[in-house]
Amino acid sequence: MSQSDTKTRILDGAEQLFAREGFHNTSLRTLTSLASVNLASVNYHFGSKDSLLQAVIERRLLPLNRIRQEKIETVLAEAQEISALPDAEALLRAFIEPTMEFRNSSPGARDFISLIGRSLSEPDETVRNCFMDLALPILQVLFAALHQALPQLSPAILMTRLQFIMGTMSHVMCMSSHAVFNNPERPQPLDDNALVEQLIKYVLAGLEAPE
Repeated sequence: MSQSDTKTRILDGAEQLFAREGFHNTSLRTLTSLASVNLASVNYHFGSKDSLLQAVIERRLLPLNRIRQEKIETVLAEAQEISALPDAEALLRAFIEPTMEFRNSSPGARDFISLIGRSLSEPDETVRNCFMDLALPILQVLFAALHQALPQLSPAILMTRLQFIMGTMSHVMCMSSHAVFNNPERPQPLDDNALVEQLIKYVLAGLEAPE
């Protein structure tokens, strides 16, 4: 097995266990058994459990952040070309569509979403802080772009509404396929494309509402 294969197996196993058992409840012994590696391999590639957590989150989040930033920059550039304000809906779409598409991007994406969703509700801040440190740059980009698009909103109101948007999107990411919403007595869930469109319409209305 090559070193890259070993590293991937460790990352895959850690992602699965952290999501399902929790970061602190996952022992390195359980991880090495699941990944079919030895403890020396974990130490060689990552050095510590905290560094492994950082690598797990970076592997998924940094590529997603690059996609979202490129799409936001495209919206800004197009607005600048015609000397217009950026379109708020286009900016939301640039952020939300890649995020929602991520759910089906790989076999481990759902575990990653569960890991982050779990971190947002648990008292321990280890995973949450790691995630927020890596998410903050793209959130700052989005905030600055929306501030250009909606100059009538005060920064405090815009920031608050952006927090509402993140909360709504996180809920949809984690709960849209949950069994409680999928039973014969309830309306059938929307497909992914329709879900994204409804999410954008919903958060856009709140974002653009008068103060």
